Amino acid sequence: MSDQNAGGARRGKLGRGLSSLLGDGAADGGSRDNAARPLPIDKIHANPKQPRQHFSEEALADLTASIAAKGILQPILVRPTPGDAADGYEIIAGERRWRAAQRAGLHEMPALVRTLDDTAVLEIALIENVQRADLGPIEEADGYQRLVDDFGRSHDEIAEAIGKSRSHVANLIRLLGLPGGVQKMVMDGRLSAGHGRALLAAADPAAAAAEVLRDGLSVRQTEALVKRRDAGQETIAKTAQVKQAMKDADTRALEADLSARLGLQTVISFDQNTGGGRISFTYRDLDELDGLIARVTAGSAGNDSPSK
Repeated sequence: MSDQNAGGARRGKLGRGLSSLLGDGAADGGSRDNAARPLPIDKIHANPKQPRQHFSEEALADLTASIAAKGILQPILVRPTPGDAADGYEIIAGERRWRAAQRAGLHEMPALVRTLDDTAVLEIALIENVQRADLGPIEEADGYQRLVDDFGRSHDEIAEAIGKSRSHVANLIRLLGLPGGVQKMVMDGRLSAGHGRALLAAADPAAAAAEVLRDGLSVRQTEALVKRRDAGQETIAKTAQVKQAMKDADTRALEADLSARLGLQTVISFDQNTGGGRISFTYRDLDELDGLIARVTAGSAGNDSPSK
Protein backbone atom coordinates (compact mmCIF):
# COMPACT_ATOMS: atom_id res chain seq x y z
CA MET A 1 0.00 0.00 0.00
CA SER A 2 1.36 3.43 -0.90
CA ASP A 3 1.96 6.10 1.76
CA GLN A 4 -0.92 8.13 0.34
CA ASN A 5 -3.32 5.18 0.49
CA ALA A 6 -2.11 4.29 3.96
CA GLY A 7 -2.69 7.86 5.10
CA GLY A 8 -6.20 7.81 3.67
CA ALA A 9 -6.94 4.51 5.38
CA ARG A 10 -5.59 5.90 8.64
CA ARG A 11 -7.80 8.98 8.46
CA GLY A 12 -10.84 6.81 7.71
CA LYS A 13 -10.25 4.54 10.70
CA LEU A 14 -9.41 7.39 13.01
CA GLY A 15 -12.59 9.13 11.96
CA ARG A 16 -14.58 6.16 13.29
CA GLY A 17 -13.02 6.58 16.71
CA LEU A 18 -10.58 4.80 19.01
CA SER A 19 -12.70 1.71 19.67
CA SER A 20 -12.99 1.11 15.93
CA LEU A 21 -9.24 1.34 15.51
CA LEU A 22 -8.57 -1.02 18.40
CA GLY A 23 -10.78 -3.58 16.73
CA ASP A 24 -9.28 -3.12 13.28
CA GLY A 25 -5.66 -3.20 14.32
CA ALA A 26 -2.83 -1.11 12.97
CA ALA A 27 -3.88 1.99 11.13
CA ASP A 28 -0.87 2.15 8.86
CA GLY A 29 -0.89 -1.40 7.60
CA GLY A 30 1.90 -2.41 10.02
CA SER A 31 1.97 -5.42 12.31
CA ARG A 32 -1.03 -6.08 14.49
CA ASP A 33 -2.04 -8.44 17.25
CA ASN A 34 -5.70 -8.28 18.18
CA ALA A 35 -5.23 -10.20 21.43
CA ALA A 36 -4.24 -8.29 24.55
CA ARG A 37 -1.22 -9.69 26.35
CA PRO A 38 0.32 -8.99 29.74
CA LEU A 39 3.38 -6.73 29.67
CA PRO A 40 5.76 -5.91 32.55
CA ILE A 41 4.87 -2.46 33.85
CA ASP A 42 8.53 -1.51 34.14
CA LYS A 43 8.89 -2.09 30.37
CA ILE A 44 6.13 0.43 29.61
CA HIS A 45 6.77 4.17 29.54
CA ALA A 46 4.74 7.28 28.80
CA ASN A 47 4.73 9.02 25.43
CA PRO A 48 6.64 12.32 25.88
CA LYS A 49 4.38 13.88 23.24
CA GLN A 50 1.15 12.85 24.96
CA PRO A 51 -1.34 15.72 24.53
CA ARG A 52 -2.61 15.35 28.07
CA GLN A 53 -0.26 16.97 30.59
CA HIS A 54 -2.49 17.25 33.66
CA PHE A 55 -4.05 14.35 35.58
CA SER A 56 -6.62 14.86 38.31
CA GLU A 57 -5.18 13.53 41.55
CA GLU A 58 -8.66 12.68 42.85
CA ALA A 59 -9.64 10.78 39.69
CA LEU A 60 -6.29 8.96 39.70
CA ALA A 61 -6.81 7.90 43.32
CA ASP A 62 -10.30 6.57 42.48
CA LEU A 63 -8.96 4.60 39.52
CA THR A 64 -6.13 3.19 41.65
CA ALA A 65 -8.66 1.92 44.20
CA SER A 66 -10.80 0.39 41.44
CA ILE A 67 -7.82 -1.40 39.86
CA ALA A 68 -6.67 -2.69 43.24
CA ALA A 69 -10.15 -4.14 43.85
CA LYS A 70 -11.18 -5.35 40.38
CA GLY A 71 -8.05 -5.34 38.23
CA ILE A 72 -7.68 -3.66 34.83
CA LEU A 73 -10.82 -4.17 32.75
CA GLN A 74 -9.59 -2.53 29.53
CA PRO A 75 -6.11 -3.03 28.05
CA ILE A 76 -3.94 -0.08 27.20
CA LEU A 77 -2.62 0.54 23.69
CA VAL A 78 1.15 0.58 23.15
CA ARG A 79 3.71 0.41 20.38
CA PRO A 80 7.30 -0.85 20.47
CA THR A 81 9.48 2.05 21.59
CA PRO A 82 10.76 3.84 18.44
CA GLY A 83 14.48 3.65 17.73
CA ASP A 84 16.85 0.83 16.86
CA ALA A 85 18.40 0.68 20.33
CA ALA A 86 15.15 1.30 22.21
CA ASP A 87 13.66 -1.26 24.54
CA GLY A 88 10.16 -1.70 25.91
CA TYR A 89 6.87 -0.12 24.88
CA GLU A 90 5.53 3.41 24.51
CA ILE A 91 1.97 4.19 25.56
CA ILE A 92 -0.38 5.33 22.80
CA ALA A 93 -3.59 5.35 24.86
CA GLY A 94 -4.14 4.54 28.52
CA GLU A 95 -1.49 6.47 30.45
CA ARG A 96 -3.87 7.11 33.34
CA ARG A 97 -4.52 3.37 33.74
CA TRP A 98 -0.76 2.75 33.65
CA ARG A 99 -0.14 5.34 36.36
CA ALA A 100 -2.92 3.89 38.51
CA ALA A 101 -1.63 0.32 38.00
CA GLN A 102 1.78 1.39 39.31
CA ARG A 103 0.17 2.95 42.36
CA ALA A 104 -1.88 -0.20 42.92
CA GLY A 105 1.35 -2.22 43.04
CA LEU A 106 0.77 -4.26 39.85
CA HIS A 107 3.82 -5.72 38.12
CA GLU A 108 2.19 -6.30 34.74
CA MET A 109 -0.89 -5.13 32.86
CA PRO A 110 -2.81 -6.13 29.70
CA ALA A 111 -1.88 -4.27 26.54
CA LEU A 112 -2.60 -4.27 22.82
CA VAL A 113 0.63 -3.88 20.84
CA ARG A 114 0.44 -1.96 17.56
CA THR A 115 3.05 -0.70 15.13
CA LEU A 116 1.98 2.87 14.37
CA ASP A 117 3.74 5.96 13.05
CA ASP A 118 4.01 9.22 14.99
CA THR A 119 1.05 10.84 13.22
CA ALA A 120 -1.32 8.01 14.08
CA VAL A 121 -0.03 7.90 17.66
CA LEU A 122 -0.78 11.58 18.21
CA GLU A 123 -4.18 11.35 16.54
CA ILE A 124 -5.18 8.30 18.58
CA ALA A 125 -4.04 9.95 21.82
CA LEU A 126 -6.11 13.02 20.92
CA ILE A 127 -9.15 10.94 20.02
CA GLU A 128 -9.03 8.95 23.25
CA ASN A 129 -8.70 12.01 25.43
CA VAL A 130 -11.30 14.05 23.52
CA GLN A 131 -13.82 11.20 23.60
CA ARG A 132 -13.28 10.78 27.33
CA ALA A 133 -13.37 14.58 27.85
CA ASP A 134 -9.99 14.26 29.55
CA LEU A 135 -8.21 17.13 27.78
CA GLY A 136 -8.43 20.74 28.82
CA PRO A 137 -9.06 23.26 26.02
CA ILE A 138 -5.44 24.44 25.87
CA GLU A 139 -4.09 20.86 25.81
CA GLU A 140 -6.58 19.98 23.07
CA ALA A 141 -5.64 23.10 21.10
CA ASP A 142 -1.94 22.34 21.47
CA GLY A 143 -2.50 18.81 20.19
CA TYR A 144 -4.34 20.11 17.13
CA GLN A 145 -1.62 22.66 16.46
CA ARG A 146 1.02 19.93 16.61
CA LEU A 147 -0.90 17.97 13.98
CA VAL A 148 -0.78 21.10 11.81
CA ASP A 149 2.87 21.99 12.46
CA ASP A 150 4.48 18.55 12.67
CA PHE A 151 2.35 16.54 10.24
CA GLY A 152 0.88 19.13 7.88
CA ARG A 153 -2.74 18.32 8.70
CA SER A 154 -5.45 20.81 7.75
CA HIS A 155 -8.24 21.85 10.10
CA ASP A 156 -10.68 19.86 7.96
CA GLU A 157 -8.58 16.69 8.24
CA ILE A 158 -8.25 17.08 12.00
CA ALA A 159 -11.98 17.66 12.39
CA GLU A 160 -12.74 14.53 10.37
CA ALA A 161 -10.25 12.46 12.36
CA ILE A 162 -11.62 13.40 15.78
CA GLY A 163 -15.28 13.59 14.82
CA LYS A 164 -15.62 17.31 15.59
CA SER A 165 -16.57 20.31 13.48
CA ARG A 166 -13.96 22.42 11.70
CA SER A 167 -15.08 25.48 13.68
CA HIS A 168 -14.46 23.58 16.94
CA VAL A 169 -10.87 22.87 15.88
CA ALA A 170 -10.25 26.41 14.60
CA ASN A 171 -11.73 28.10 17.69
CA LEU A 172 -9.63 26.01 20.06
CA ILE A 173 -6.42 26.66 18.13
CA ARG A 174 -7.14 30.39 18.36
CA LEU A 175 -6.78 30.10 22.16
CA LEU A 176 -3.04 29.58 21.64
CA GLY A 177 -2.91 33.26 20.66
CA LEU A 178 -3.59 34.26 24.27
CA PRO A 179 -0.65 35.36 26.46
CA GLY A 180 0.95 32.50 28.39
CA GLY A 181 -0.43 33.69 31.72
CA VAL A 182 -3.99 33.74 30.40
CA GLN A 183 -3.54 30.30 28.83
CA LYS A 184 -2.52 29.00 32.26
CA MET A 185 -5.71 30.45 33.75
CA VAL A 186 -7.68 28.41 31.20
CA MET A 187 -5.58 25.30 31.87
CA ASP A 188 -6.13 25.65 35.62
CA GLY A 189 -9.87 25.97 35.10
CA ARG A 190 -10.04 29.50 36.46
CA LEU A 191 -11.25 30.66 33.06
CA SER A 192 -13.32 28.69 30.55
CA ALA A 193 -12.59 28.34 26.84
CA GLY A 194 -15.46 30.79 26.27
CA HIS A 195 -13.72 33.35 28.47
CA GLY A 196 -10.53 32.77 26.52
CA ARG A 197 -12.22 33.35 23.17
CA ALA A 198 -13.76 36.59 24.47
CA LEU A 199 -10.37 37.79 25.76
CA LEU A 200 -8.75 37.24 22.36
CA ALA A 201 -10.45 40.45 21.21
CA ALA A 202 -9.03 42.51 24.09
CA ALA A 203 -6.23 45.01 23.53
CA ASP A 204 -4.68 43.80 26.80
CA PRO A 205 -5.92 40.23 27.44
CA ALA A 206 -3.90 39.80 30.64
CA ALA A 207 -5.31 42.92 32.29
CA ALA A 208 -8.84 42.06 31.18
CA ALA A 209 -8.44 38.48 32.46
CA ALA A 210 -7.38 39.75 35.88
CA GLU A 211 -10.54 41.87 36.01
CA VAL A 212 -12.68 38.89 34.98
CA LEU A 213 -11.27 36.77 37.80
CA ARG A 214 -11.55 39.58 40.34
CA ASP A 215 -15.21 40.24 39.57
CA GLY A 216 -16.23 36.66 38.72
CA LEU A 217 -17.60 37.64 35.31
CA SER A 218 -19.50 35.30 33.00
CA VAL A 219 -18.53 34.87 29.35
CA ARG A 220 -21.16 37.40 28.21
CA GLN A 221 -20.01 39.85 30.86
CA THR A 222 -16.43 39.31 29.70
CA GLU A 223 -17.40 40.14 26.12
CA ALA A 224 -19.04 43.35 27.35
CA LEU A 225 -15.99 44.18 29.47
CA VAL A 226 -13.65 43.80 26.49
CA LYS A 227 -15.83 46.17 24.43
CA ARG A 228 -15.90 48.75 27.25
CA ARG A 229 -12.15 48.55 27.87
CA ASP A 230 -11.29 48.88 24.20
CA ALA A 231 -13.72 51.80 23.79
CA GLY A 232 -12.10 53.48 26.79
CA GLN A 233 -8.62 52.96 25.37
CA GLU A 234 -9.74 54.47 22.07
CA THR A 235 -11.16 57.51 23.90
CA ILE A 236 -7.91 57.98 25.82
CA ALA A 237 -5.90 57.76 22.61
CA LYS A 238 -8.12 60.31 20.87
CA THR A 239 -7.90 62.67 23.87
CA ALA A 240 -4.12 62.42 23.80
CA GLN A 241 -4.12 63.23 20.09
CA VAL A 242 -6.31 66.30 20.68
CA LYS A 243 -4.06 67.50 23.49
CA GLN A 244 -1.02 67.04 21.29
CA ALA A 245 -2.66 69.01 18.49
CA MET A 246 -3.61 71.81 20.92
CA LYS A 247 -0.10 71.92 22.28
CA ASP A 248 1.39 72.15 18.81
CA ALA A 249 -0.90 75.01 17.91
CA ASP A 250 -0.27 76.98 21.12
CA THR A 251 3.38 76.39 21.85
CA ARG A 252 5.18 75.56 18.63
CA ALA A 253 6.32 79.15 18.07
CA LEU A 254 7.49 79.54 21.67
CA GLU A 255 9.43 76.27 21.55
CA ALA A 256 11.07 77.36 18.30
CA ASP A 257 11.97 80.78 19.74
CA LEU A 258 13.54 79.31 22.90
CA SER A 259 15.39 76.68 20.89
CA ALA A 260 16.87 79.41 18.67
CA ARG A 261 17.84 81.64 21.59
CA LEU A 262 19.43 78.86 23.66
CA GLY A 263 20.83 76.76 20.86
CA LEU A 264 19.17 73.69 22.42
CA GLN A 265 16.07 71.70 21.53
CA THR A 266 13.31 72.92 23.84
CA VAL A 267 10.04 71.13 24.61
CA ILE A 268 7.17 72.66 26.58
CA SER A 269 4.47 70.43 28.07
CA PHE A 270 1.37 71.37 30.03
CA ASP A 271 -0.51 69.50 32.75
CA GLN A 272 -4.20 70.17 32.19
CA ASN A 273 -5.06 68.89 35.68
CA THR A 274 -2.75 71.14 37.71
CA GLY A 275 -2.36 74.06 35.34
CA GLY A 276 1.41 73.70 35.63
CA GLY A 277 3.89 72.45 33.12
CA ARG A 278 7.47 71.59 32.28
CA ILE A 279 10.20 72.92 30.02
CA SER A 280 12.76 70.37 28.84
CA PHE A 281 16.11 71.09 27.19
CA THR A 282 18.13 68.53 25.26
CA TYR A 283 21.90 68.93 25.13
CA ARG A 284 24.36 66.78 23.22
CA ASP A 285 27.44 67.17 25.43
CA LEU A 286 28.78 68.91 28.53
CA ASP A 287 29.83 71.96 26.55
CA GLU A 288 26.21 72.63 25.58
CA LEU A 289 25.14 72.11 29.20
CA ASP A 290 27.79 74.55 30.40
CA GLY A 291 26.60 77.07 27.81
CA LEU A 292 23.00 76.77 29.06
CA ILE A 293 24.06 77.20 32.69
CA ALA A 294 26.15 80.24 31.74
CA ARG A 295 23.18 81.89 30.02
CA VAL A 296 20.87 81.21 32.95
CA THR A 297 23.33 82.40 35.60
CA ALA A 298 24.31 85.46 33.54
CA GLY A 299 20.66 86.46 33.31
CA SER A 300 20.22 85.89 37.02
CA ALA A 301 23.32 87.94 37.85
CA GLY A 302 22.06 90.79 35.70
CA ASN A 303 18.72 90.81 37.51
CA ASP A 304 20.44 90.82 40.92
CA SER A 305 22.72 93.81 40.08
CA PRO A 306 21.91 97.03 41.97
CA SER A 307 20.43 99.69 39.74
CA LYS A 308 22.37 102.86 39.32
